Amino acid sequence: MTAQPIPTGFAAAQPRQPRLLDRVREACRIRHYRIRTEEAYVDWIQRFMLFHHKRHPLEMEAAEINQFLTHLALNGQVSASTQNQAFAALLFLYQKVWEVAPGQIAGVVWAQRPTRLPVVLTRPEVGAILGRMTGVPRLVGLLLYGSGLRVLEALRLRNHDVDFTRGSC
Repeated sequence: MTAQPIPTGFAAAQPRQPRLLDRVREACRIRHYRIRTEEAYVDWIQRFMLFHHKRHPLEMEAAEINQFLTHLALNGQVSASTQNQAFAALLFLYQKVWEVAPGQIAGVVWAQRPTRLPVVLTRPEVGAILGRMTGVPRLVGLLLYGSGLRVLEALRLRNHDVDFTRGSC
């Protein structure tokens, strides 16, 4: 049996560069960002590219970022925190993934934050809510109230994460 020659295109092939969104995911994981933050950043970067007709973000600068953020506030009618999250995702892409400055981003129409009074439950109200809960939901509620954990942190908590002698997580 004779050996088949290797086609020339395969012999000189270089390892492929990671794709854009894979690079974003990797940068998030290196910095130990929460999985939800990673998912949100990837989603906002995809939306940014789709808004600009699938142009690569390296081809775009501050003017395109401005257009996208203004569009979110005016046409998308997103909240201020949502618009800020989109802005943070784009800054992360340019500054942390590519290590380039996107330029001066000025003139963005920012969504207005509503004026809200904080809702604080009294101890009897908290006791009434937790008193009506049973089982695992009650345990999670007690953990959230007593330790200040986030919902996903409480749901992912395992036995070895709890220090029973000190009574802490």
